[in-house]
Amino acid sequence: MKKLAILASLIVLLFTSCDDTYNLKLKVDNKTILNKEITITLNEKNNKPIDKVQYYIDGKEIEANGNSLTINTADFGLGKHQVSALAFIPGKTKKVNNSFEVFANSKPIIYGYEIVNTYPHDKKAYTQGLEYFDGFLYETTGRRGQSTLRKVEIKTGKVLQKADLDEKYFGEGMTIVNNKIIWLTWQNNKGFVYDLNSFKQISEFSYNQSKEGWGLTQNETELIKSDGTNKIWFLDKETQKEKRAIQAYSHDRALKQLNELELIKGKLYANYYQKPIIAIINPNNGVVEGLINLKGLETEMKKTQKLVEGDEVLNGIAYDNKNDRLFVTGKNWGNLYEIKLTKK
Repeated sequence: MKKLAILASLIVLLFTSCDDTYNLKLKVDNKTILNKEITITLNEKNNKPIDKVQYYIDGKEIEANGNSLTINTADFGLGKHQVSALAFIPGKTKKVNNSFEVFANSKPIIYGYEIVNTYPHDKKAYTQGLEYFDGFLYETTGRRGQSTLRKVEIKTGKVLQKADLDEKYFGEGMTIVNNKIIWLTWQNNKGFVYDLNSFKQISEFSYNQSKEGWGLTQNETELIKSDGTNKIWFLDKETQKEKRAIQAYSHDRALKQLNELELIKGKLYANYYQKPIIAIINPNNGVVEGLINLKGLETEMKKTQKLVEGDEVLNGIAYDNKNDRLFVTGKNWGNLYEIKLTKK
């Protein structure tokens, strides 16, 4: 009996030793492009047997035949994706991890601009959100103790109506939905709903997966929100609950620090924080299809006003759909510009 026990122990030790000598490698093209097929393969360096492999991408189980898996990157979208392979080998299972990153499959078009009109803008307005509605500009400003909601006359820059945000909040972007103003805060994980006419607060809501509030706009059915990363979130218009997200990528990088947003002719226009650039993003997949170089506007502003470097930057995009007018400004800028895009 004692001899049998010793024999059993030796067998277990033998299998354990064999298992520990397995040298598994999960092979995948770590950098790839949208709409490309890629193959993910689990190999054992010494060709030892693997009974079965189960693959997971971003935690979701993916069916595979054998040790290899072929996918189309369009099914997973732009950005970084985690891959895991659970290998069933004699005596136990082993898990191996890797990742791949999907970039846009085309370079963005570079745009310039022409100034159509210049209007006065309040130099004390630290612009966070800007929207054209029914002949007026609606604007939200930031900084704790200085955050305001405003209704502004375009031609004169006169503030016609204003509401102050509680000083403990740092106001961010806004949009107007069904005669209600949806207004984000920065790091308080909270947004507010105001009545469009009275500027009285109606309700509030909390963020879900996103940690911060930056820019806000909308399509026909959803709110669209940025959070200071390259992620763009889509929210339910009625409940303000986050439903899904995409990632903004060009052909060679993730576009981080996306700020103020505006949906124009089906494309998402986003301020690139601390850079004089507006990115034009496809809201269906996150591809950065264009970049608007507005460096010249900063130069124009500096002719009449000293801008604080790194702080008083380009921010604020509004669009008059009926008259095809595009407005831009910056934080504490003394001018609001109506511009028209030109191709470089």
